[in-house]
Amino acid sequence: MTRTTRLLAALIAAAALAGTAHAQELTGTLKKIKDTGSITIGHRESSIPFSYLDDKQQPVGYAMDLCARVVDAIKAELKMPNLKVTLQPVTSSNRIPLLQNGTIDMECGSTTNSVERQKTVSFSVSYFVTNVMAVVKKSSGITSIAGLTGKPVSTTSGSTSVQLIKAHEKGKGVDLKEIYGRDHAESFLLLESDRTVAFVMDDILIAGFIANSKSPGDFVFLPEVLRTEPYGVMLRRDDAPFKAVVDKTLVGIYKSGEINKIYAKWFQSPIPPKGSNLNFPVSKELTELFRNPNDRGVQ
Repeated sequence: MTRTTRLLAALIAAAALAGTAHAQELTGTLKKIKDTGSITIGHRESSIPFSYLDDKQQPVGYAMDLCARVVDAIKAELKMPNLKVTLQPVTSSNRIPLLQNGTIDMECGSTTNSVERQKTVSFSVSYFVTNVMAVVKKSSGITSIAGLTGKPVSTTSGSTSVQLIKAHEKGKGVDLKEIYGRDHAESFLLLESDRTVAFVMDDILIAGFIANSKSPGDFVFLPEVLRTEPYGVMLRRDDAPFKAVVDKTLVGIYKSGEINKIYAKWFQSPIPPKGSNLNFPVSKELTELFRNPNDRGVQ
């Protein structure tokens, strides 16, 4: 039995269990949604192209499209076609607390599924794989993370990207001046306006900001990959029936091939607000993920 077959079997079993629970008594997030008549989606405001605001200040993106399909599945599961959907902006710093205290029911953005985070929250099967890297201006003359010693480096509050530099073999002994932006947009602006010499974050998020910057040709990635990370829909822990609905929906999109169309829409086509094209092809790691979905967290 292949990993995919085992996963599908597990999802079918979990969905059956969820259906049985639904027939008897709903629990967890599904009960909360049924009782309130609404679901609240946490979204980011500047995580291009996953979850961000377009020119009409509406949240859009790859993760938002996938989560919209999850909402449709929940409507069908609970027989609530008129389910109210509320959109709640979140940041790197408050996304986990807002999920835990019930303000949001799931977070659709660019959150890394890590073993450490799994101690407090849960994740769906992953929908993206990214590399954490550093970007600098070409004019800086910096060619490796060793060149960041003693210099100001920006990243986003609530993230662990700068710590990854220090953990990297070539980053040992590098003394950084950490400057934290409130969100990814502010972190990139610190680099763009020369208040820092580097921005450390997931490569695809950086690529989005570069594509939408005033001078995309000014920037270059440093060669070191600090860590490869999976993204997933963030959920509350110990809520198997709700996770089963989310996972079954995503795996269905992958297996039908519909994911290719959704991916091309956000990573290989002009996107709002400026019509920029990220020209970001599907990686071999992501191709493998679509073939064999999993919710494994990175160490």
